[in-house]
Amino acid sequence: MTTAALDRLLAVLIAALVGTGFLTLRMGAENEAWVFWLHGVLAGGLAVAVAMKLGRSLPKAVRARRWGRVALGLALSAVTIGALVAGFAWVASGRLLTVASWTVLTLHAWLGLVLIPITLVHLLPRRWRLLRLPASRPVSRATRGRISRRQLLSAAAIGGASLVVFGGAQLADTLAGGVRRFTGSRWLPAGGLPPDTTFFGEAAPPLDPATWRLRVHRGTDIGASLSLADLTALGIEDRPAVLDCTSGWALETTWHGVPLPTILATAGVDLRTGPVVVRSATGWSTSLAPDEAERALLAVGVAGRALPVANGAPCRLVVPDRRGLDWVKWVTEIEIA
Repeated sequence: MTTAALDRLLAVLIAALVGTGFLTLRMGAENEAWVFWLHGVLAGGLAVAVAMKLGRSLPKAVRARRWGRVALGLALSAVTIGALVAGFAWVASGRLLTVASWTVLTLHAWLGLVLIPITLVHLLPRRWRLLRLPASRPVSRATRGRISRRQLLSAAAIGGASLVVFGGAQLADTLAGGVRRFTGSRWLPAGGLPPDTTFFGEAAPPLDPATWRLRVHRGTDIGASLSLADLTALGIEDRPAVLDCTSGWALETTWHGVPLPTILATAGVDLRTGPVVVRSATGWSTSLAPDEAERALLAVGVAGRALPVANGAPCRLVVPDRRGLDWVKWVTEIEIA
């Protein structure tokens, strides 16, 4: 494989991993499991490609005393390797790994985000030309569109090695007795309270349950403004649901709350007319398709007790088949967009 082809492969793999990584943040349905598997296989391919790149380019750059490029290349490699090691350690460890108050999977995600600007800086000076496809040259009809034997062997070798790396991590997890959901999250004991986590680590906003109101509306229509007593008077239901946090844990427990369709109907709002946007006092929000809103719940309790403030009291959104990123806490507004 040529240096230009290897650079193209690295750029494509990093872009694909960032893209699939972002997709997994909001995917919680089992029919979306293939995205998580693809992310893992691509990570195996990146590990192989990074090893090839370091072995081929680093000695040349050192001999040429291109210290600036060496430093930037090492920084890019360090972040890439750090993200890969964190991801594979999470899979292969067989347990919920943490560093201080962060899970190793969270570190993996943040290193992946840091990788984006470093990769762009690395490509800017001269390497964009390497990512362009070679200029077309006259070829005979007999060879047009054919893949060379060397290209085929290189692709097969990298693809096979990526499957070996990915499969090895999965095997190590199984041998260690690890049990993960298809998202990669590790199961917590069922029926308990969820850990106190938020995506950006923000603190609970100062909400007074006595003065808290839930505004339900469509556009500029008035809709309804419900107190906590008004909300609970609509009828509490118990529903089991899996909260799957993007930091790497999953918990199946019972949530107590009011179905979202009931709330919308009380406000005279038809959820079938458009997406349902649920907003938090912090400004965080999520948008639900009508079929998702049909299955959603505004919870005021969990695991047989009142919802703790750190878990979103006075109420939080419970939406099956979505990751915890979309289970909006401290809900203050519901709007039909």
